[in-house]
Amino acid sequence: MYISIFMRRNNLMTPINKQLFWKLSSFLFFFQAAWAAAYSLFSLWLGETIGLNGPLIGTVFSINALFALAFKPVFGYFLDRLGYRKNVLWFISGATLLIAPFFIYVYRPLLSGTPIVGMLVGGLFIGFAFSAGIAAIESYIEKCGRQFGFEYGKVRSFGSLGFAFAAFFAGKLFNIDPNLNFWTASIFALITIFMLLWIKIPDQIKEQLVIDKDPVKVKDVFSLLKLKKFWFFIIYVFGVASIFFVMDQQFPRFFVSLFPSEKQGNEFFGYLNSVQIFGEAFFMFTIPFVVNKIGAKRGLLLAGAIMGIRILGTGFSTTISEVVIWKLLHSIELPILLISVFKYIAETFSQRLSSSMYLIGYQSINYIGVVIIGPIAGHLYETLGFPKTYMLMGTIVLISTALAILTLNKTPGNKLEATINSPIVVEK
Repeated sequence: MYISIFMRRNNLMTPINKQLFWKLSSFLFFFQAAWAAAYSLFSLWLGETIGLNGPLIGTVFSINALFALAFKPVFGYFLDRLGYRKNVLWFISGATLLIAPFFIYVYRPLLSGTPIVGMLVGGLFIGFAFSAGIAAIESYIEKCGRQFGFEYGKVRSFGSLGFAFAAFFAGKLFNIDPNLNFWTASIFALITIFMLLWIKIPDQIKEQLVIDKDPVKVKDVFSLLKLKKFWFFIIYVFGVASIFFVMDQQFPRFFVSLFPSEKQGNEFFGYLNSVQIFGEAFFMFTIPFVVNKIGAKRGLLLAGAIMGIRILGTGFSTTISEVVIWKLLHSIELPILLISVFKYIAETFSQRLSSSMYLIGYQSINYIGVVIIGPIAGHLYETLGFPKTYMLMGTIVLISTALAILTLNKTPGNKLEATINSPIVVEK
């Protein structure tokens, strides 16, 4: 028997689609919670627990990004080749389960005794389990959303809730014992293993049959490099998204430095991070409507403008209250950026290579930027200070956004609505 799935303008989903939506949302909730527990205060852990300075912390982030850069194209290729099979997700969840034993018994002793070896081993693990892992999971979910008629942003909002839930307690747990955060992360990761057992993707779907008959080849991925629109897109990513993520890497150190004591700053940052991410979850759920209306290109330009203004505003801030207000804008800019990136890729490039394009054209280029800019930013933090460095970063983001007006492909609003609401036949 065949079930015709018609997605209407109100985005009504069939029971099969609703089940998949909730299962993927639950999986992402716990995976993001694991990430938040282990990684939201990572720069503080490196500075306060391990004793690394700003430039060394910047180097750690750059090495992590370098390993992520190596894994992301591989994940992208296999996601496009395997379609909706969960092999990649199993590997990532299995690695995440090892967070606590790795950070406590391997990573910390190595960083304290032989920092270079520790940075390399840590980069291998973190690059696979977190940096490349979350990107692969996001791409898998977005692919499912296009096929089964639900917005990626709505699933991603549950991931933000999971991150906020764990981040809310991260500051308190860190003050008691940083190891508690790592054990909490491993517990959440164990739950994701059970969630994967629960997720069932129908095998006989139209797109999957196409993938089986004509699997993506390596040469197909390399064909992206011949496209002028590919290079214009990565210029935007390098000048906007990379600086945005570099700014956020050591922001906790800047924020904590504004308080009378590190303990007070750590706890308050945990609360602020949680509030910001709850806001992010709300906008992840609602922003797809806006981006569908204005088009993906305008969404990317809007995200860049907000980021540039926020970073500049943080640099000019003189009080904790002002910094908090600018930080909360993160709740709006990140959803606009991620949703616009996925829609821009789907509208501008072949959908057979959507995962490769996301993990190479966005994620990998983003991390190349982090590898290059991270140590420079770490040095500038130590010499110029955080405020002046933020002013410079914000200016570069605004200039890059202005350039993108001329270089990015025009994308009309509502173009993807037809794709989301198109009929899909599923054999039951």
